[in-house]
Amino acid sequence: MKADKRLQVLYEGRQVGTLALALGGKTAFAYEDSWIEDGFPVSPFSLPLRKQVFVPQKDYFHGLFGVFADSLPDAWGNILLNRLLRRNDVDPGTLTALDRLAIVGSSGMGALTYQPEYQVKPSGLESNLDQLAEQCRKVFLSDSVENLDELYRMGGASGGARPKIMTQVDGEDWLIKFPSPTDDRDAGKTEYEYSLCAKRCGIEMSETRLFPSSWCAGYFGTKRFDRIKMADGQTKKIHMLTAAALLELDFEQPSLDYHALMKLTKILTHDSAGDMENLFRRMCFNVFAHNRDDHSKNFAFLYDEGTDRWRLSPAYDITYSTTYYGEHTTTVDGEGADPGRRHLLAVGLAAGISRRRCVDMMDEVEERVREMLG
Repeated sequence: MKADKRLQVLYEGRQVGTLALALGGKTAFAYEDSWIEDGFPVSPFSLPLRKQVFVPQKDYFHGLFGVFADSLPDAWGNILLNRLLRRNDVDPGTLTALDRLAIVGSSGMGALTYQPEYQVKPSGLESNLDQLAEQCRKVFLSDSVENLDELYRMGGASGGARPKIMTQVDGEDWLIKFPSPTDDRDAGKTEYEYSLCAKRCGIEMSETRLFPSSWCAGYFGTKRFDRIKMADGQTKKIHMLTAAALLELDFEQPSLDYHALMKLTKILTHDSAGDMENLFRRMCFNVFAHNRDDHSKNFAFLYDEGTDRWRLSPAYDITYSTTYYGEHTTTVDGEGADPGRRHLLAVGLAAGISRRRCVDMMDEVEERVREMLG
């Protein structure tokens, strides 16, 4: 299973560059000469398009640059992968970051893929959503779970803490979540209601559904925005970066303020299609609807190579949440415990949005939240 000390990074089958193990547990990266000629910087701040060996300065992200760490699974995927490795007599602690990227291969979020790839062979599990939810629940409660390899194939490369699968619905790529043992039984219904409310608040969202269940009120699902169905029936992968990756931030720690997030959005997107106002609405929604799990990996940007432009991605992972320390993970004008309208306004004004426009958007979002979520 062990990968070589080098790993190739690809985009749409074309080699972008090479990752290699370096001293101190870090993983260096260098672009291919041909990519430098007519490619794009896969991480515009950390990896500008030039001939150089780049070595990350941060100790987190498993010694990787954030753009590559974005390809790795988070809590849920790591639980599945580590359990699967142990079942195959492999100590997860012996794997390098390159080993884990080789396991991700072509199944990660976004558009980057990695070769050589280690394939996790599926077992051919055929289950309805309730059966899959039960299997996910057992992962938390037992060291011995049937169909573990299939659960990993369906959800092991995804981000986030809640159990989930990546699957096809009506020929398109979707992500469906299941409650964890610590979640409310109807967590899916709550997230679905939040998604509907966010749309009513003028926030860009991908299509969402509440998939039926005989065990709970339903399972929350959302169409993946890093996948686009083309006219010829093929699926195009979209290059995606989280704010954590762009700024090389440890998303597990409070490390961001909406001031910085607004500035990042303005620099990266040049406010294409009103991204600044969309982010302002999302900030207001998180405050008024009590979503405090607004960490730096819950904001992402999508790259359009046709126009050579970045855009703020549709909103995701927005639901009722009180973090373990009770504060917003991304502070609002420096306030995490109890941000209010004056903090929201300060962020908007500093971002260059007019006072009248800020007030109008705050009023609209607060009213919709009160109407729909109580």
